[in-house]
Amino acid sequence: MNDGVNGVALAVFIFFFLAVTVMGFLAARWRRAETESLDEWGLGGRSFGTWVTWFLLGGDLYTAYTFVAVPAAIYAAGAAGFFAVPYTILVYPLIFTFLPRLWSVSHKHGYVTTSDFVRGRFGSKGLSLAVAVTGILATMPYIALQLVGIQAVLDVMGVGGGEDTNWFVKDLPLLIAFGVLAAYTYSSGLRAPALIAFVKDTLIYIVIAVAIIYIPIKLGGFDEIFAKAGEAYSQTNPATGAPRGALAPGEAGQWTYATLALGSALALFMYPHSITATLSSRSREVIRRNTTILPLYSLMLGLLALLGFMAIAAGVKVSNGQLAIPQLFEDMFPAWFAGVAFAAIGIGALVPAAIMSIAAANLFTRNIYKDFIRPDATPAQETKVSKLVSLLVKVGALVFVLTMDKTVAINFQLLGGIWILQTFPALVGGLFTRWFHRWALLAGWAVGMLYGTVAAYGVASPTQKHFGGSSKEIPGIGEIGYIGLTAFVLNVVVTVVLTFALKALKAPEGIDETSPEDYTADAGDKGVQVELPPATAGANH
Repeated sequence: MNDGVNGVALAVFIFFFLAVTVMGFLAARWRRAETESLDEWGLGGRSFGTWVTWFLLGGDLYTAYTFVAVPAAIYAAGAAGFFAVPYTILVYPLIFTFLPRLWSVSHKHGYVTTSDFVRGRFGSKGLSLAVAVTGILATMPYIALQLVGIQAVLDVMGVGGGEDTNWFVKDLPLLIAFGVLAAYTYSSGLRAPALIAFVKDTLIYIVIAVAIIYIPIKLGGFDEIFAKAGEAYSQTNPATGAPRGALAPGEAGQWTYATLALGSALALFMYPHSITATLSSRSREVIRRNTTILPLYSLMLGLLALLGFMAIAAGVKVSNGQLAIPQLFEDMFPAWFAGVAFAAIGIGALVPAAIMSIAAANLFTRNIYKDFIRPDATPAQETKVSKLVSLLVKVGALVFVLTMDKTVAINFQLLGGIWILQTFPALVGGLFTRWFHRWALLAGWAVGMLYGTVAAYGVASPTQKHFGGSSKEIPGIGEIGYIGLTAFVLNVVVTVVLTFALKALKAPEGIDETSPEDYTADAGDKGVQVELPPATAGANH
């Protein structure tokens, strides 16, 4: 790592950062309606077409952390890190089955969040609250990790000084980036990341295309890269006494690999930011088209993962694996193009961080503030609260990054994946059937959350006593598997058993405000938006 500041790379980085900042503020005038509402600020007026949605979802799902962490996992442990590639392939046929239904019923009833749908479908503000709180908890560390991605780039460029530098000077560049992000998100809402996503994804595709050709040429070809990586992985890790990794997953790791890929695929579109980007689309057909063209990002991800092998072959040595790919770019690219690559990562943090903060704010506003604090809030008041909460969410993430060890943020993000998967039965199950009882869904959620949290707490690593990973022995099977998927299975079992019991006892099931035709409605079938009056909604709690 260079001791001084890479002036050329920094200048290019600043140029692109200023460009997207201007775009972020100009986005306030893009397709803006006269009325102030969450539909306008938090969902972009539900007006985005196929390509805008594609870039928005891609910018949402493929973040700076993806850019840094996926190849970093390959760099650290080998092919086990490739689990991200099959799970992003698995997810698209899955979402093709349920996202159009969610868009239709949300469009018909004016739902802004998944919790809105759960409350309307099952007539339970308690279940809706559980989904909302889970979404907010799972999103917070995810936002923090975007800031970690920016910080990694700044560290490699030499910005902020060394470890002995005054904390304010060291973190000032990150504080500036945060302030700009907060300002244009507050001003422009979802339109800002939607517009910036075009720049972000274009830069990422350019960087990946150049890297996958240029770096192997400099390193002697892929044969040489894989040979050096295989040699490095065969060396013993002093902390574990086992080989560092492998070019292909061993038999002992296959259950972990498969369950992690499947569980991650089930969880990805449970995250609030994924749904926010989805509901911003202008028609059901836009969602269907996107599920067929989004796999192009999986191709990019597969190529991106190979950078982990290249970092090993290039002799990159870093104490923090998250710095491996920024350092690879610093070492291998001319300074000006390293700046382009760093800008791709930095902007790749701003887009999802903005969407995530908006999604978390919408959950708080609609499903905590409006449901429990001020049921008579006007659309303008909802928007004002959501704007303020989006700022608080980002401040919380910033404090998290500046005051805690970065590995803590990573571990909480892993925990967030375990948590958010527990909302799957209520959301996806509710889109296809009303059979599940609301109390059974709430109990299943609680069991899954409790088991997942306790199990993850008990996982140790060579460097940490708790929350050292997301895999543990599966009860009754004896294989090591993804904790989130085990918790999900327990969740479903509890939900099904209790549903049978509660139906036998004729427990009240709540009022379903949706109808079968709502799930196939398109943009021309808007109809009248329906909301339960406060008194009725309270009776269904």
